[in-house]
Amino acid sequence: MTYATEILSAPVSIADRLAARIAVWKEQMHQRAQYRETVRELNALSDRELNDLGISRASIRFLARMAVNDQ
Repeated sequence: MTYATEILSAPVSIADRLAARIAVWKEQMHQRAQYRETVRELNALSDRELNDLGISRASIRFLARMAVNDQ
């Protein structure tokens, strides 16, 4: 036997859309701050310390992006 259900969604108000957009902006700002902090901390390390961690200076920005996006 087959059942059919109808899902009605309430129209999204402008206030709801604005609140959602602000939440997205806040999250993006937080991610950007984490990215900058990670890059700053890794750049503060010496070449020897980076080598001990298996990180090259050229890959710092890539690793920072990956660290922020994986959270």
